[in-house]
Amino acid sequence: MDNLFGEFMGTMVLIVFGAGVCANMTLTKSKGQGAGWICIAFGWGFAVTLGVFTATTLGAPQGDLNPAVTLAKTMVGIYTPAQFLATSAAQLVGAILGAAIVWLAYLPHWEETPDPAAKLGVFATGPAIRSPMSNFLTEAIATFFLMFVIWMIFGKPVGALPPGVGPYLVGILIVALGLSLGGPTGYAMNPARDLGPRIAHAILPIAGKGGSDWGYAWVPVVGPLVGAAVAYIVASAGGAI
Repeated sequence: MDNLFGEFMGTMVLIVFGAGVCANMTLTKSKGQGAGWICIAFGWGFAVTLGVFTATTLGAPQGDLNPAVTLAKTMVGIYTPAQFLATSAAQLVGAILGAAIVWLAYLPHWEETPDPAAKLGVFATGPAIRSPMSNFLTEAIATFFLMFVIWMIFGKPVGALPPGVGPYLVGILIVALGLSLGGPTGYAMNPARDLGPRIAHAILPIAGKGGSDWGYAWVPVVGPLVGAAVAYIVASAGGAI
């Protein structure tokens, strides 16, 4: 149960800071409006670091925050299939709660923001150019490098990582992925990160919202799962895990 509570709370923190930076950069009359993609990439990097620290402090030794990461670790044998499903569910519910908190934090700004697509973009990712199979490939590639490099960091590091350094390195990895591979799809790389806030967008009484774009929702769910699985295969074949 400690693992599930940690993953729930850690993913909630991830979304509060991650979707929060999207809201700050996007919503009308926010003081951060228009600050740009670099701020978003760094904001999500910080969000992951803070979420991992929260999850591990509250009893989740892995601090995944991401069903794709949990799937790859299930393939290694860290989780059973039942534990994978339970952990993923905890992450998803935490993401829904985090998105609801962001909605409350920016409550007056939703009505001031005229573009429904911009409001959805605070919660969920969307493609710069809509091409579902290309978008799927981008998400799979980005998540492959997320999971593969995580194993390069933690699998057989040169020397030993001092305690507490790992989450910072993963945060740097998130920033790097955003700056290099985030442009085509907004780099979800995490089914809970996208699906949870998308559900929140659908159920919350957000002023002037449009649809939740469920036709695209499979891409940031299936793409990351496939990318993480391929990362396991490559890292395992290379002897890194």
